[in-house]
Amino acid sequence: MENNIEISKKILKIAGNTNAEFGLIKEGDRVLLGLSGGKDSILLATLLARLKKYAPFNFEFKALTVDYGRGGEYEYIFEYCEKLGIPYELYRTDIYKILEENRREGSVYCSFCSRMRRGALYSKALEGGFNKIALAHHLDDAAESFMMNLTYNGALRSMPPIYKAQNGLYVIRPLIFVRERQIIDFIAKNNIYIAPDCNCPIMWQSDDKRPYAREKTKQMLKEMEEANPDFFTSLKVALGNVHLNSLFDKKYLDKQD
Repeated sequence: MENNIEISKKILKIAGNTNAEFGLIKEGDRVLLGLSGGKDSILLATLLARLKKYAPFNFEFKALTVDYGRGGEYEYIFEYCEKLGIPYELYRTDIYKILEENRREGSVYCSFCSRMRRGALYSKALEGGFNKIALAHHLDDAAESFMMNLTYNGALRSMPPIYKAQNGLYVIRPLIFVRERQIIDFIAKNNIYIAPDCNCPIMWQSDDKRPYAREKTKQMLKEMEEANPDFFTSLKVALGNVHLNSLFDKKYLDKQD
């Protein structure tokens, strides 16, 4: 790819197949990319820039970083987007102040923060006339979400490649079948700078106030993959092979005559 940024053929194939299978980006779409500046969203920005140049259909996209209100390291994001010719905006908010004002003692606020960040993206998307929001969740994120919902929330739920929000916007995840280690390899091979804390508010908290459920889930998944190297492959297939009438939800059980 131009500018000496190279994406592996494997990642390109996975992302291309995902886009084709689920129709994530189509002719005439206007896509707003949530660009945190972390490794995942940097790869997605690079992929979308490449897709815009080579895809046999026309679409528009813009990258948006949500600033939480405590500042952060953003210059490298501006420079990277300029290098790839990506339209970019830094959106200043008061999310951190609101989090601190509404946070309960002893609680963690990742889900609350996520909802507010998503709300900011929704607002800017609707304001700018976009019809889709692109997020950089990958297969490891989907696996962690599934296991956390299973073990902590009592729900069979994960991250779909595409869904429609109540406000009419479609949320798409073009990297949902890419492994995290592939993204780490992309960043390393291209020697791309990433801010240490990725501007995440949780990194501003003391160690005793950070969430550990996700880290425990990461470790559990790591151990499961070590025991069964095909675990993630099987889980990916399972999430697309749901037998609803084999579970306990009465809505999906076979009806008696």
